[in-house]
Amino acid sequence: MPTRFTDTLITDDLDEATSMTIAPDGRIFVCEQDGRLRLIQDGRMLSTPFLTVNTDDSGERGLLGVALDPDFPRQPYVYVYYTATTPQDHNRVSRFTANGNQAVPGSERILFELPTLGANNHNGGALHFRPDGKLYVAVGDNTRSELAPRLDSLMGKVLRLEKDGSIPTDNPFYTRTTGSNRAIWAIGLRNPFSLAVQPGTGRIFINDVGSGDWEEINDGIAGANYGWPDTEGPTTDPRYRTPLFAYRHGSGTSNGCAITAGVFYNPAQRQFPTEYTGRYFFSDYCNGWIRTYDPKDGAVAVFATGLEAPVDLDVGPDGSLYYLDRAEDEVRRIRYMASNEAPTLTSQPTSLTVSPGQSATFTVGASGTPPLRYQWLRNDSNLAGYTAASLALPAVTLSDSGARFRVRVANDFGSVLSNEVTLTVRSNTAPVATLLQPVDGTLYSAGNIITYEGRGTDAEDGTLPDSAFTWQVDFHHDEHLHPFVPATRGVRSGRFTIPDRGETAANVWYRIHLRVADSGGAVHELFRDIRPRKVKLRMNTEPAGLRVTLDGQPQPTPLEVETVAGVVRALGAVSPQEKDGKTYVFDRWSHGGDASQEVRPTVDSQYTAVFRDSSTPVNGLRAQYFDTADFKDLKLERVDPSVDFRWDEDSPDPALDINTFSVRWTGSVLPLYSETYTFYTQSNDGVRLWVDGKLLIDDWTVHVTTENRATVTLQAGRAHAIQLEFFEQMGVALMRLHWASPSQGKQIIPPERLRPAAP
Repeated sequence: MPTRFTDTLITDDLDEATSMTIAPDGRIFVCEQDGRLRLIQDGRMLSTPFLTVNTDDSGERGLLGVALDPDFPRQPYVYVYYTATTPQDHNRVSRFTANGNQAVPGSERILFELPTLGANNHNGGALHFRPDGKLYVAVGDNTRSELAPRLDSLMGKVLRLEKDGSIPTDNPFYTRTTGSNRAIWAIGLRNPFSLAVQPGTGRIFINDVGSGDWEEINDGIAGANYGWPDTEGPTTDPRYRTPLFAYRHGSGTSNGCAITAGVFYNPAQRQFPTEYTGRYFFSDYCNGWIRTYDPKDGAVAVFATGLEAPVDLDVGPDGSLYYLDRAEDEVRRIRYMASNEAPTLTSQPTSLTVSPGQSATFTVGASGTPPLRYQWLRNDSNLAGYTAASLALPAVTLSDSGARFRVRVANDFGSVLSNEVTLTVRSNTAPVATLLQPVDGTLYSAGNIITYEGRGTDAEDGTLPDSAFTWQVDFHHDEHLHPFVPATRGVRSGRFTIPDRGETAANVWYRIHLRVADSGGAVHELFRDIRPRKVKLRMNTEPAGLRVTLDGQPQPTPLEVETVAGVVRALGAVSPQEKDGKTYVFDRWSHGGDASQEVRPTVDSQYTAVFRDSSTPVNGLRAQYFDTADFKDLKLERVDPSVDFRWDEDSPDPALDINTFSVRWTGSVLPLYSETYTFYTQSNDGVRLWVDGKLLIDDWTVHVTTENRATVTLQAGRAHAIQLEFFEQMGVALMRLHWASPSQGKQIIPPERLRPAAP
């Protein structure tokens, strides 16, 4: 850090911390992923959590965000964002009432429910109030990047709510949307894990964790579109708001991989030098640095390095900068030291237990006006030559057991003596841990169930009991990791399922950690990596060289990417688009299916999008897809070449509910012959068919797969009006339309016999 700044430990007793906020009286509220909201008061973490919520803490789910009422504690409300488990996993914003250092039992008031989750990452979770008294909520895209710019989805957004969870009528999209979507305030975000509000001005900065190349600081503007998934990082596209500042992925203090925290330095009581006032402090989870951004001129500077995994920053009422380090489970305080200060201890040495012949090292952290002088003491007597911040004993013996150590730190303005610690030397052989499952070299595909099992033995204790085991699974991506299975104690074995949604990169793997401890406190730790099976996904177009989308991002073709076998990938077609002076519109995929669809390649696979010249007449029927069974909430319009759909347990489009949707096809049918035709509908569930305005088939019921038929006389070469309606209520979804006549066999009505326009 810069000269005269000190870094002091507040607590290291947390467990998988995710975010924090600081009350006006200095109390620190810290979210732990497993659902406990911890409270730090006067530098000490209280033993009883402020509250505990029932949550799913797999992957990046769990208790993720906390905010205090703007009038706290006069208005004693504490707001949290967490993954609720009923009726299905989804994120939720709730409010609790504080009574001193604990929430009032039963005081939870659910303010806002978000949609059901698919993947367990990209949840967002930040909560902040603005001077307008509104609550701003950051929501990730849950790896469904195509939802980020859409106004019919809450994913990939910043939301704006009243304190009671209702939706302000002056939200920017209020009149363009309905229901809970009226809460949308800004769109086009990937994973806004954190955001910050500047005291006084109310300006909002949104930190958006990037995909392959960029991390972003975005200026929070009502109604803004930040461009994901069409773009990330700096952009000149006028449709999107470019970031205020973005940095690339990579190593060093100018790069990173995940922008996880940010805060403005505008405290009521300023402690840092004047030049820091108004600056924005932000941190990177992977490279462990804190930098500053000056909103006045855009200048960026390194402030601190050497952190492990910072996930939150906050400024306390004392003017200090606090940071939350997930890897170390610590809250630490950075403060500015005035000149001529006596030493203070920023971290105390800790007692050690070792075996004979092992080394033992005690370390102290201190700050104060330099130079600092150290003198270690053993049993209250000075140790000659031990005058550094660390005391290293190279090879201890049994006679060293029970020795007491402390250190005196001094400078020209005073001195301070550390806590006394004890060295314990025991003849205790370390245990031996063995990983039985998975075996070395195990490969996985998405959807696989992985079983882990271990054994622990010890020379003194024999076979170790279940209580000696601790397991943890981390998901590694490139040079950083995401928690997957949190530390689980007291079992010899367990299992987890490899998700089929979430991270789509192929440079990933899972690391299974096993730790065993014997009765004497000696431990043995080891890990085993399991790697993915990889396949090639290739995308082309006809004609060649047109664009497609993969996971919502536009891509040129031909395209070849490596992917983990079985991971869900979203295919899409960019339509219309121009090439060589012609306008092309999407016609079909060579393998079938809808324009936007999901695939799960388990072997090398190729997908070709077929386009047609827009000047070519369109064949097929006009299709309108609704998200309810009664033709409400129109989600999608397109031309279907024919009606031959076997959706099974899926839906026609990710925007539609898999169990309750309806479709209306309209247009014309042109028969080849003048004779009596029999129309056949195969459906599961309800179906109605009109030809020339006459209702021929009416089976508007929930039923298993059923074929209905009706006859009508048609005239060759004449366009006859046709309308077909279908609803899906639950289970398997199927809709097929055949015809037959004396001159032709039974067949799906082909595209060349259908037109999307009425006669």
